[in-house]
Amino acid sequence: MEEGKKEWFNQSVGEVKRKFQVEEEQGLSEKQIVENRQIYGLNELAAKKKKSLFIKFLEQFKDFMIIILIIAAIISGVVGAYEGEGITDSIIILIVVIVNAIIGVAQESKAEKSLEALQKLSSHVVKVVRNRKCNSSTF
Repeated sequence: MEEGKKEWFNQSVGEVKRKFQVEEEQGLSEKQIVENRQIYGLNELAAKKKKSLFIKFLEQFKDFMIIILIIAAIISGVVGAYEGEGITDSIIILIVVIVNAIIGVAQESKAEKSLEALQKLSSHVVKVVRNRKCNSSTF
């Protein structure tokens, strides 16, 4: 962040009015609204691009403990094969890691769906002053 530049939520009402060249009683004119939309865009949160299930699955393996378990499975398999004891322990560890990843993806997907449903249920009502008239808008 540049020196002396505040985030919008840290600015006083006076600073915001000066920045947008607006009087509180008058509000923004249609011309100012069009100009501000061209400069700043619509007053919307940017939607994140959804990740595929495969990417979500792969991301489950980024956790430090999961990496340790995978390394342990590899070492156990190499030692077991070298000593003739088999690789049963390695297979069990890898199955547990894969089942954990599947459960993690399922929980993440359910959480995202719940959040989307909550966002659809909530509507926001705001009061704005436009051309000296107070309006209510729902978005």
